[in-house]
Amino acid sequence: MRLLADRRAYRFLTTPTVVILLSCVIIWGVAQLAFPGFASFGHIRYMLELSAILGIVAGGQTVVVLTGGIDLSVGAMITFAAILGPSITLLVGDSGIVSVPLLLLITAAIGGVNGLAVSALRIHPMIMTLAMATILTGVMLLASGGTAVAVHSPVVVWLANAHFAGVSISILVWLLVAVLLILLLRRTVLGVWIYAIGTSQRASELSAVNERLVHVAAYSISGFTAGLTGVLLSGVTMQGSIGIGDPYLLMSIAAVVVGGTSILGGQGGYGGTIAGSILLTTLTSLITVINLSAGGRSMLLGLLVLGLLGLYARESRRA
Repeated sequence: MRLLADRRAYRFLTTPTVVILLSCVIIWGVAQLAFPGFASFGHIRYMLELSAILGIVAGGQTVVVLTGGIDLSVGAMITFAAILGPSITLLVGDSGIVSVPLLLLITAAIGGVNGLAVSALRIHPMIMTLAMATILTGVMLLASGGTAVAVHSPVVVWLANAHFAGVSISILVWLLVAVLLILLLRRTVLGVWIYAIGTSQRASELSAVNERLVHVAAYSISGFTAGLTGVLLSGVTMQGSIGIGDPYLLMSIAAVVVGGTSILGGQGGYGGTIAGSILLTTLTSLITVINLSAGGRSMLLGLLVLGLLGLYARESRRA
């Protein structure tokens, strides 16, 4: 009986989510010794706020990757939302109560187009989403003229910067997104279908899984979360500018894979992505505190991500 309990404890402690969160705690502790204040309440809260922005877009990416696909349009979608949002607010003429949901509906619909093309036209997800990213970039350049667009919506500013009981609204939004995505993946028929298609597309076809519905839903969710990320990011920076969402493309994929979700689909979940987002944000913050150059930061962060992925790959082969 005790042996069984020990095995369960070992399995729990060696899951990617727990390993990553423990790694974050260790990094915070070591960094606090080297850089006093790094693990202070205020700085940890700030890192969690940054993690929320990455974690939300990585949520939609997780759903897509679980189907065996990938969404390379999320960076452009974030920028699209950040630039289009202020224009919709001025057009509708409200505080953001109408314009923000309308913007998210538009980005979800664009994601749905990606999913429809992948499932109905059999276009490879990488090609389709990359083409969509190129189209969105062209639209944004025509709409903004390449200049930054100021944010006027009080709702957007409130979502990105306000606090409730000492907790950032953006973190609470992330918590809501996390609960909904975990429930979707673990407690709904759609979630079962997402894992089924990612595990074996042929088997899912024989099981009468509605493949088109799954792909449209998955990419729509990715479009929605990317749009929401664009809203929050524009609220933080108080403007939407070309390229503002670009860093979140590779970071969202890294958060998903580092969190234990198989890039081939069918294995993993959003819990690991949450931990992966926190770890990547922590590493980015630490690299910034060390005051490396921009090139050095990119190189070191890339090497760290590759090292973590290599470690997980080795553990997976052992399992």
